[in-house]
Amino acid sequence: LANENCARCHAIGAGGRSPAKGAPPFRLLHKRYNPDNLQEAFVEGIAVGHKGVDMPEFQFTPERTDALISYIKSLRPKKK
Repeated sequence: LANENCARCHAIGAGGRSPAKGAPPFRLLHKRYNPDNLQEAFVEGIAVGHKGVDMPEFQFTPERTDALISYIKSLRPKKK
């Protein structure tokens, strides 16, 4: 899901730079947003926080949203 919809602009892995300037890497999203609060934004369509950015609109099913949020959470640094 992240690869087919997000990788064009965002770094979706544990490292690397985002291809699009201003697109935060997925591994850093937890610094801007609580991933648990992204469910509604993903289901309704990603438009939040993308003012002035050429962000395509996506709408995901709840199942795909859960999968994407789980993936984003997996990229957070592990607490020691």
